[in-house]
Amino acid sequence: MRKPFLAARILPAALCSLLIFTSTDSRASAWGDLKPTEETPKEEHPCNYPPKTAADKDGWISLFNGKDLTGWKLSDNSKIHVDDGKIVCAGKASHAFTDWQFKNFVFEADVQTHPHANSGIYFHTHYQAKGFPDTGYESQVNVSHGDPVKTGSLYHVVKLYKTPAKDDEWYKQTIIVEGKHIIVKVNDEVVVDYTENPEDAAKRKEKLSCGSFALQAHDPRSVTWYRNIRVKPLAD
Repeated sequence: MRKPFLAARILPAALCSLLIFTSTDSRASAWGDLKPTEETPKEEHPCNYPPKTAADKDGWISLFNGKDLTGWKLSDNSKIHVDDGKIVCAGKASHAFTDWQFKNFVFEADVQTHPHANSGIYFHTHYQAKGFPDTGYESQVNVSHGDPVKTGSLYHVVKLYKTPAKDDEWYKQTIIVEGKHIIVKVNDEVVVDYTENPEDAAKRKEKLSCGSFALQAHDPRSVTWYRNIRVKPLAD
């Protein structure tokens, strides 16, 4: 008399197992045998391009309003500030990073170094609260500091030991990036003409991508001024 009762319990359980297996098998077919899906690789640092309305009729975008650091973000404990229409990079090592980011561009800034000053203009970099930027390139700003690598150099990559810039005089520093090609000018004189080699770039932190500009305060003895900072985005 117990057999019918046992069968009554086993049969529904078997049917339930069959339904679960069938449902799971159906989902497995629909999901590719439950294998993890391959996602499209994401950019490590998505680019924060400015709106098109930021450019003037000639395509230039002003990065400094001459009054304050709107559009810039300072690293921790930075003493970089604005005085009399110019950005003053002074104090302990720190950086001011642009909020907007760029890939291909023409960048221009008026720069004035004072004796013993060391600074730099980073591009394709990204905000860091502490330390020297780990991404992008640095276009050196240094006329008379003890570091032998002088204004216009691509730090760690192309070293110049002389520069046409002079302390206590305004000069124009231009950086042009198109694809893997970098040109640096000092007062419209080409001082660096460099094309990034992927094999070389793979061995170092300096790489072209897309990113912010950053101005450097190097050390307490260094005082460097910047004004008329602007950029013209170029087609990707």
